[in-house]
Amino acid sequence: MSMATRGAGLLTRRRVHGATALHGRRRWRPSPYVVFGGLFWIIMSLAFWRVPMCCDFGQHAAVVERLKDNLLHPRHPMADLPGAGSPYYSPYAVAQGVFARASGLAGWEVVKLAGPLNLLVLLTGLGRFVKVLTPRQWAPVLALFAMVVLWGTRMAWWSGYLGLMSMTGNLAYPSTFAIGLAFWAWAWAGSLAKSPRGAGAYAGLGALCGVILLVHPISSVAAVIGVVAFAASAKHPLPALWKWAVTAVTAAVIAASWPYYSVFSLVGDESVDWIHRQLYTEMPQRFWLALIGLPALALRFRRDRRDPLVLMFALDCAVVAYGWLSGHYTYGRILGLTLVPLQFALAIELAAPRPWRRWRMALGGVAATGAAIGFFTLQAGAVVPRALDPVGFDQPPRWPGYGWAVSQMRKGDVVLTNGYYPTRSVPAYGANLVAPAWPDASLAEDTRNRRLQEVRDYLSPDATRAERTRIVRRHHVRWLLLSPDQKVPKEAVVVAWGPRTGEVLARVSGGSAKASGGNTNRRETGNTNQ
Repeated sequence: MSMATRGAGLLTRRRVHGATALHGRRRWRPSPYVVFGGLFWIIMSLAFWRVPMCCDFGQHAAVVERLKDNLLHPRHPMADLPGAGSPYYSPYAVAQGVFARASGLAGWEVVKLAGPLNLLVLLTGLGRFVKVLTPRQWAPVLALFAMVVLWGTRMAWWSGYLGLMSMTGNLAYPSTFAIGLAFWAWAWAGSLAKSPRGAGAYAGLGALCGVILLVHPISSVAAVIGVVAFAASAKHPLPALWKWAVTAVTAAVIAASWPYYSVFSLVGDESVDWIHRQLYTEMPQRFWLALIGLPALALRFRRDRRDPLVLMFALDCAVVAYGWLSGHYTYGRILGLTLVPLQFALAIELAAPRPWRRWRMALGGVAATGAAIGFFTLQAGAVVPRALDPVGFDQPPRWPGYGWAVSQMRKGDVVLTNGYYPTRSVPAYGANLVAPAWPDASLAEDTRNRRLQEVRDYLSPDATRAERTRIVRRHHVRWLLLSPDQKVPKEAVVVAWGPRTGEVLARVSGGSAKASGGNTNRRETGNTNQ
């Protein structure tokens, strides 16, 4: 590149070397969020991978196994029953099933690989969302760390809760993917609120909301609330009202067109409310550190009565309160996202350029103290392995594995058990339960409860051999998985023992012809001599 200079009354040209020879192009430098977000992605992915299968992981792996077997007409995720109408068969799960069929990977392997992918969607969505709210470079970094440590001092472990400890278990769940998409939807809605565009942009946002609705219906409640908050925060919302209606209609059409289940049939479903009642217990202890962001949110309200984060927080609180007052405790599942406006408002305020005013310095000091309390009292064990832990932090749960048991089974075998761990883990490998552990819209709750009672009847010390045989034949039971204190029936043959739990795997003769083939008998005979 040459530069013109004036010297001795003449216009001359001088060759310039170095960085300015790049024809005006700047050298790319990663933003603080790219650096810290990338480091977080690596650390959290490793933390997630080191935690063995636990909690709902087995349920989601079982879903992939059923889709791998039959992509168009999968069976019930946990039992040898029809699966039509199960909300677990979402676009997210179907995509995993397609990948499992193409790659040949097992369901649990596919779910394990989904963790880092979901985290990537979450982190990119968070960065884009915060960028719509503020141009401050450090705001996304502070928002990320506020989101994962500013919770409370009592464990909040649930799908859709994004504390460090909870993320070690739920990164691979559909809820995490849906929340990542929700961040992208909020960023999209925020850009439309600032700069209205053609109807196509609103239809695209509606399609994204429809996908979120299908992937994780309860998270979609918070996602839609965020979109509504941004629509209401626009300077002139009424002229664009019909465009926002396009968003709503498109979302409804996308959701209604999904062939695997009807998402609208879940409205008013009370089958899982009893499970979610515990979400409303010990709420102050679980969430009090997030309230550090309340002054920042109040300041945003003072500046703008229609601030989107303020509207989002108010609407989220209203839905959570409705869940408590109505008894539909499932709505408490959005409690994790209810904290986002508090956490992000705090992050944006603390990302303001220096010099700070005294009140902001005080807020920063309180936030730093709260982050330290949250990390060291509750969250540190998520990312600090026990071998490197000098203090003894609480660690993520380490459930026992059941490879020793499923190695004796064939896919589709029916297992009778009432153990907490095996009922949530064994179906991940393709086995079926007599009684599913969780309610599912594809199975009448009365039927599930009847099956649970039959399992209790079979395992009762007072059960006769004739009663047990009737239950085994009715459900084609092939295996019993019993705790050490449960008596093995005389007609059952012990095959293996759990190396960690002492649980007993025993064979009974009630399986189908396919399940009782020669290959299975050969393996059982070999293990009987143990």
